[in-house]
Amino acid sequence: MKTSSKQTLTVGFVGNPNCGKTTLFNAFTGASLKVANWPGVTVERVEGEAEYKGQKLRLIDLPGIYSLTCYSIEERVSRKCILEEGIDVIVNVVDASSLERNLYLTMQLLELQKPVVLALNMMDIVEERGMEIDMHRLPEMLGEIPVVPVSARRRTGLDVLLHAVVHHYEEGPNEKVVTYKRGLEAKITKLQQMLREQCKSVGSRMENDRWLAIKLLEDDEEIRRHWPVQAPEILDRSYENDIINGKYDYIEELVEECLFHKEEKAAFTEKIDAVLTHRVWGIPLFLLIMAAVFGLTFTVGDFLKGYFETGLDYFSSSVGSFLSAVKTADWLVSLVVDGIIAGVGGILTFLPNIFILFLALAFLEDSGYMARVAYVMDSVMGMVGLSGKAFLPMVLGFGCTVPAVMATRALESERDRRRTILITPFMSCSARLPIYVLFAGMFFPDCAMLTAYSLYLLGVVVAIGVALAGNRLFPSREEHALLIELPEYKTPNARTIAIYVWEKVKDYLTKAGTTIFIASILLWFLLNYGPGGIVSDIADSFGAGVGRFLVPFLIPAGLGMWQIAVALISGLSAKEVVVSSFSVLFAVGNINSEAGMRQLSEILAANGFGPVNAYALMVFCLLYSPCMAAVAAIRRETHSWRWTLEMVAFQVALAWAAAAIVFQVGSRIF
Repeated sequence: MKTSSKQTLTVGFVGNPNCGKTTLFNAFTGASLKVANWPGVTVERVEGEAEYKGQKLRLIDLPGIYSLTCYSIEERVSRKCILEEGIDVIVNVVDASSLERNLYLTMQLLELQKPVVLALNMMDIVEERGMEIDMHRLPEMLGEIPVVPVSARRRTGLDVLLHAVVHHYEEGPNEKVVTYKRGLEAKITKLQQMLREQCKSVGSRMENDRWLAIKLLEDDEEIRRHWPVQAPEILDRSYENDIINGKYDYIEELVEECLFHKEEKAAFTEKIDAVLTHRVWGIPLFLLIMAAVFGLTFTVGDFLKGYFETGLDYFSSSVGSFLSAVKTADWLVSLVVDGIIAGVGGILTFLPNIFILFLALAFLEDSGYMARVAYVMDSVMGMVGLSGKAFLPMVLGFGCTVPAVMATRALESERDRRRTILITPFMSCSARLPIYVLFAGMFFPDCAMLTAYSLYLLGVVVAIGVALAGNRLFPSREEHALLIELPEYKTPNARTIAIYVWEKVKDYLTKAGTTIFIASILLWFLLNYGPGGIVSDIADSFGAGVGRFLVPFLIPAGLGMWQIAVALISGLSAKEVVVSSFSVLFAVGNINSEAGMRQLSEILAANGFGPVNAYALMVFCLLYSPCMAAVAAIRRETHSWRWTLEMVAFQVALAWAAAAIVFQVGSRIF
């Protein structure tokens, strides 16, 4: 037993995907983290701080994993952190409604010979399903470790869990729980002795020799590399299946003794899944649900948008009047009103649409539906050489490309990761929504929502098409069996949804205050300065010169105006900047208002720009290079500038080809 506690205890939160681990971590730290209801979102360790009765705690939220065997990036990150980062206590968060599946990881954690506290989460679902867990027998069968029922969503049992963490650290590591067959135990004992002797010879100390011995018997490549034990008579084959069976035999015995009324009440989830994951109706229902999401985004969002437009008009005119009253230079008034306010303010008027979109997506994620999308799309993704799990980053891309690219770490092979990274940017992220709202509202007012929705669907179709072409050109022999947990449906948690939506809105506002703010200023200078200094006509500016150079390339796509070329270049910083650039380029204040849209459409129409051109522009914005932040994330994930730049070039070429097809075909039909 330890007689004194450390000044700061390091506590690792470990558990299966979808067990509520990150929600529980948020409840302790107050951290504003994304809590999605599918595997592979928490792909990096996240740290926070807490305190219990004067004891400082450093909390680490680790990626969701099913085991400590290094098959995926999440498992490698978690295992490395547990073994090398000085974790003092492991909080194993378990979904109490799926006890049998969750306990396999628990058995592996107990073998590490570190203090483990079991947090039984989602007890409310256990009660709803009429199940009971024997809270006395369960800790006995797990080696007398603390077992604490908690509800991360209802924030109950949190103090008890922290008390157990601090107290159990002082108690010391856990005792052996699973005893394998006699011959296997004899091998484990011999390997433990050899490992201890190996450490003794170099003057080091070992605390997890039993776990290392078991991993050697499982023929774990990383462990064998770091602990090269020469014992061919013991390590004569891989005993991984024997060890797995030994654990599950004990888990089966444990569940039989501790869990009651498991089948007494039919699961609500199974009834819903019979419809939503139906092999025929699953995909059409997914498309209908997403159509409803975009219907809300346009109807409710446009209603709220009017108040923002009124406020922006008042603010813009007030600032202009104030600057004129204090005799501010005309160029500075123009910079503030026509550059900054028009650019940044125009983007802010789309905030209601962004808010409604993320509110709906958060509701679907936290209810448990979005995990079903991978299952439903598994057959489609299988035809293009990918597993249904690859569709998860694609769905995440509807929010932002950066975390979507990071989520590809959930895929096992590097080949699949790169192929998924290639197609994920074709998903319409929230930054593209202002472009769709503006141009669909201007040129397709009677069917604006359907026009925007068609672009979201087109992105999915193009992504699948590119993946199919890649699979035909470079066929893979790998099998893509989908192994994914479908969590229980539950009532979405208000706090979790609030955190998710606030993070997205905050990102949007931050981007408006930084990237778009800077881009608006730079664009104003490019349009107001030329080779001879300040220009009276922006057609003589540096920006116009760059735009005219690109016009010949864009004419076949129906985008042959230098202003459009400049707007597309500015969109590389952030896609929302395309809208703010149109506001600055065409001197249209409050571009998203009814008057602003009418003024811009008249200017564009005078230059021969009609509905077909508008749709070609939206297709180009959908498919061409993602923003610089996403490009940087892709470079970071692939570790290759060459591959990243080739990807960007391919996407720009594809965007041009698609926009040209839309314009050339559409202009002949309409």
